[in-house]
Amino acid sequence: MPVIQFEIGHLTKEQKEQVVKEFTETAVKVTGIPAEAFYVFIKENSGDNVGVGGVLQSDRH
Repeated sequence: MPVIQFEIGHLTKEQKEQVVKEFTETAVKVTGIPAEAFYVFIKENSGDNVGVGGVLQSDRH
């Protein structure tokens, strides 16, 4: 079971569909493994849950 993990702030459902489709297509092209074998996990991280340089991302904006 090949796994692709992608962490980001927020995506719309349409953007998630595109990410899953295009990541899978690229992985199939590179590896030759069938698309049905790939799992794509999208993890959305809010700015309150990410710190950079000792400061929450939500406080940096």
